Amino acid sequence: MIAIVSDLERQACDLEEKIINEQDIAKLSPDLAGVLYGNFAAHSILRREQFVVAIAEMQEKLVIAQDEIREDYKNLKGFELTQEARDKVDALEQSRSEHAVLDEIGSNAHRQKKFKETF
Repeated sequence: MIAIVSDLERQACDLEEKIINEQDIAKLSPDLAGVLYGNFAAHSILRREQFVVAIAEMQEKLVIAQDEIREDYKNLKGFELTQEARDKVDALEQSRSEHAVLDEIGSNAHRQKKFKETF
C-alpha cells in the first residue's frame, strides 16, 4: 500500500510537471493555446482531483491496515505470553512429578536398606 501511495504521489508530481510544460508551450503560441490548452487544463484538473482522492483513500486504507497489524501483534504477544505461562506451569508439573518419582525411589531404597539391616 505504501508503494501504491508513493506511485500515486509520483504520478501527481509528473502531472504537475506536465502542466507547467504545457503552460510554457501555450505561452509560446497563444493562438493555438486557446483551443488545445483549454481541454488539457480541464483534463488535468480532473486528473489532479482524482489523484488527491486516490491518495487520500489509500492513506486511509494504510492507516486501517496499520491498526489491524498493531492489534494482531498485541493479540499475538498476548498469546505468546499465555503460552509461555502454560509452558512454565507444565514444566513445574513435570518437575514435581519427577521429584515425586525420585522421592518414591529414595523411600523404597531406604526401606529396603532398613529391612536388610533388621535381618
